[in-house]
Amino acid sequence: MTITSDSVVTLHYTVSTEDGTTLDSSEGKSPLVVLLGRRFLIEGLEDALIGKSKEDSFNVSVTPEKAYGERADELVQTVPRSMFDGMDVEVGMSFRATTPQGEQSVIIIETTDEEVVVDGNHPLAGIPLTFDVSVVDVREATQEELEHGHVHSEGGCGHDH
Repeated sequence: MTITSDSVVTLHYTVSTEDGTTLDSSEGKSPLVVLLGRRFLIEGLEDALIGKSKEDSFNVSVTPEKAYGERADELVQTVPRSMFDGMDVEVGMSFRATTPQGEQSVIIIETTDEEVVVDGNHPLAGIPLTFDVSVVDVREATQEELEHGHVHSEGGCGHDH
């Protein structure tokens, strides 16, 4: 079966940066099982899977635009430390922030006695990624999976909709 936008795909992957640094891998773990076309994977990887079949292996380079986007300088902001209500904040901590565009994750990248610098960019924004992928299996999604928008294991999805 050829992979299409509504296929359930089981795959093994390794994702790395251009310099070969491995960021994540399913090697030695269970393969990833995903319903394509529902934005569970980055756009560039989904695009590369379309048209492939069971047992295909391939390598694809994904630009930031088709991964986590380019870095946006306006998403790095300095805010008063008082916004954290006396919390002991440290570099690397992440929080959910309310913005005019809705909820957004931010990471603390710098602190002083009076201010905290937060970054709303995804940690992989602006970074080209390389995926090594092996397609383990492909099947048609069930009608229920399509309606729910995610893969179900044997016996259903385990929750009510």
